[in-house]
Parts: sequence; structure tokens; C-alpha cells
Amino acid sequence: MNNTRPMAFVTHPGQVDIWERPLPPLGELEVLIKVKATALCGSDLHIFKGKHPAVSLPIPVGHEIAGEVAEVGSRVTKVKPGDRVTVEPVIVCGNCHYCRRGDYHLCANISFQYRQGQGGLTTDFVASEQWVHLLPENISYPAGALIEPLAVAVHAMRLANLHIDENVAIFGAGAIGLLILQVVKAIGTAEVFITDIRDARLDAAIGFGASGVFNSSKSDVVQEILEKTGGIGVQHAFEAVGLETTLMQSLRCLRKGGRAVVVGLFETENIRIPVNIFVQKEISLTGSQGYHWDFQRAIELIRQGKVDLEKMITHRFCLEQTQEAFNILQEPDENVIKVVISNKC
Repeated sequence: MNNTRPMAFVTHPGQVDIWERPLPPLGELEVLIKVKATALCGSDLHIFKGKHPAVSLPIPVGHEIAGEVAEVGSRVTKVKPGDRVTVEPVIVCGNCHYCRRGDYHLCANISFQYRQGQGGLTTDFVASEQWVHLLPENISYPAGALIEPLAVAVHAMRLANLHIDENVAIFGAGAIGLLILQVVKAIGTAEVFITDIRDARLDAAIGFGASGVFNSSKSDVVQEILEKTGGIGVQHAFEAVGLETTLMQSLRCLRKGGRAVVVGLFETENIRIPVNIFVQKEISLTGSQGYHWDFQRAIELIRQGKVDLEKMITHRFCLEQTQEAFNILQEPDENVIKVVISNKC
């Protein structure tokens, strides 16, 4: 077996290089996966731009993967060679206060595979058995790579504490916003409004069942949402962009007693919020960090046919075309929703 593997690194802002990296020996509780597809996400783009708040360059990139089990360690029982799988790319200590409670997404020492030298844009990926999940039979490898962001959407929905027949507003019709749309529709919310600055994404949102779509570059989206809800606003809002403007819009569109959930990653940490709005409207603002026990829920949604990940994919590339894929992701092309890189084209 070849002891090295090609792996994509962001070496400088705007620059991707494919480097050969050692393939570590397989531990007794580890799984070797032949990567079939890797999806790019917003945090990957932040890394590509050199603006991710938690990492420095050079760094391997990619963490949304799907592939086939090639080999398993001597004590692995969960999967076997030939199984189709996806990977939860977290690294947690298992010993801190949060891990002992089962809240591993809040681990005091949390990290991710790409931050520890193993990116998903590669041919061979080694993961601990506990983080490997079987793909449903009704999903392809490219769509399977989107289970990770789907788990992010599921986690955000759980934090919102949504109930049937409540109204929702989503700010940002990128991949996470559209996945949140599908998830909240799956549980039976009454109306779901979504905003963006790109008409193509809003058209996609209509296809996924949005009750109303609004282009924030063309109208006052908060006023539009208020008018659609009889002037009182929505019970729940999701910020899925990472901008001060959209965060404020998510708060202003809430009815009294409502809740906003922040999912977007902010490149600028210091923003301004008129804090009295929380007292005057008795609203709450919640942050959503990744996922915990959400891959299982996401996979069940797919198995039941309640979410369509295939329709999210707008662009496909090969591993050797990673630079081009990131260029497309960065360009203001309103047709881009989800970019997937495959090892075979």
C-alpha cells in the first residue's frame, strides 16, 4: 500500500496546493476510508481567504466527506470494508466537563481533523470508528458528503426549540440556510421566509418549499416579513450569513418573546447590537456550534426522504481542480450553492 496520499492545503490566501502527506498506521479502533467525494463549505472559504478566526496558514482543507471503507482496525465492529460511510470530523478529549455530560460539541479542547493535519480533500482518510456513520442506501457519495452540513442545520433547528405551525425567517440562502429551510419544513413549520442578495438562491429556496423569498438588496426584508405576519413577526429566526446587517435583521423580525439562532461564522468579531431590543421585546439570541448526536438525526431525515441533498449540488470538480473549485466558490456567481470535489470524474 502507498504510504503517502495527496492532500489539498491552503498555503496562502487564495492559493491551494496539493501536497503529499504520510498515511499514518491504522490503529486498532480506526477506519481507513477511500474518499469518494468532499464538499466545500463556508468555513473552507474563510480559510481560503485567510480570514478564518481559528486557524493559520498553511493548513489542510475540507471536512465534509463521504467514501468507502477500505480497511478497519483489529477491534473495529461498527463498519467493515466495502461499507459506504461519512465522517463526523470532530476531535474531542472525552474527559472535560462537557464531554462527560455528552455535550462533546462544547468540549474544552475541541478540534477538527483539518486543524490537526488531515483534510478531507484527499484520497485516503483515517477516522476513529466512533465518528464513522453508515450512509443510507438512497444517497450518492456526493450527496453523502453533505450530511455534515445537514447535521449543522439539524443542530440549529434543535436549539431553536421549534414547534409545529410556528413561523420562521432565515437570513441567507446559501447551503446552510437552504438546509435549515428543508429541516424546518420537514417538522411541519407553518411559514418559512428566507432572504438573500442572489435571486438564483432565492429561486432554489422556492423549490425547497419557502413560503416567501425576499432580496435584501432590493427591499426592506424586515418590513416584508412583518407585513407577511400581520405586523408581529416570526417566532424564530436563523442568521446563516455572518454579517452584522443580517444579525440585526434576524433580531428585528422577531415577534415579542421570539428567538434568533446564529449559525453564520463572522469574519469580524466586534459588531454593534442595540442591546435594549432584548429587554423591550423579551427576545433571546442563541449561538449554534456544530453538532452533537445530530448526524444520526440527519441520516434519518435522508432515509425518510424528507431532505434532498442532491439538488443542493451546483458544481462538481476533481481533486486536481481544487484551486478552480475555490475560485468558483469565491466569485460572486449567484448560481453557486454547493461545490463538491470527487476523486473520480
